[in-house]
Amino acid sequence: MTTFALVGAGPGLGLAIARRFGTAGHAVALISRSAENLDGLTAELARDGIQARGFTADVLDIESLDAALYSATKALGPIEILQYSPVPRADFMKPVLDTSADDLDAPLAFSVKGPVTAVNAVLPGMRELGRGTLLFVNGGSAVRPHPDRAGTSIAFAAESAYARMLHDALAPENIHAAQLIIPGAIHPDAEHSSPEILARRLYDIHHKRDGFRHYAEPLPD
Repeated sequence: MTTFALVGAGPGLGLAIARRFGTAGHAVALISRSAENLDGLTAELARDGIQARGFTADVLDIESLDAALYSATKALGPIEILQYSPVPRADFMKPVLDTSADDLDAPLAFSVKGPVTAVNAVLPGMRELGRGTLLFVNGGSAVRPHPDRAGTSIAFAAESAYARMLHDALAPENIHAAQLIIPGAIHPDAEHSSPEILARRLYDIHHKRDGFRHYAEPLPD
């Protein structure tokens, strides 16, 4: 059994995607800042017969993130699929004219240092397996910068560039890097962006391995 590791586990999309990969036969490693949140998620997955464990880490603390992924591998088995999709903090989204250089420290750590740390933690195991998938989930500002959300627009663009370079560099090793852009809000009744629909989409991206950037729905005009 190999492991699906989710960085940024939560009760909406996180639970749905964990359930989708878990029912496909993967162990599930859930990574979040909140131990209480993780306890609830793992209990719900256990009721579905899915082997899941929670690991506490803050993506702004690269040592804790690296340690969580190491512990997940030891506890559950090699990580074949990594999804990086923590939710940005509200204070990352200042208007561009109100954004200082210091205001970018946390967004860039969140969306660049965090992904680089996570990928470097799981790559050795994927190489040993001879396969792997790296999934990056971002909002629409990753491809269409928003002047009222300067921090995430800048940081998501950097994350996108990193993920695209991984896509090209790792393809010869049978490791597929891909990005899903979710332009709108995630809610249960959304036609294209409900947690269950997005979970199926992310699993399909992993399974089909067809290209780098995917969209949950078209970007609004």
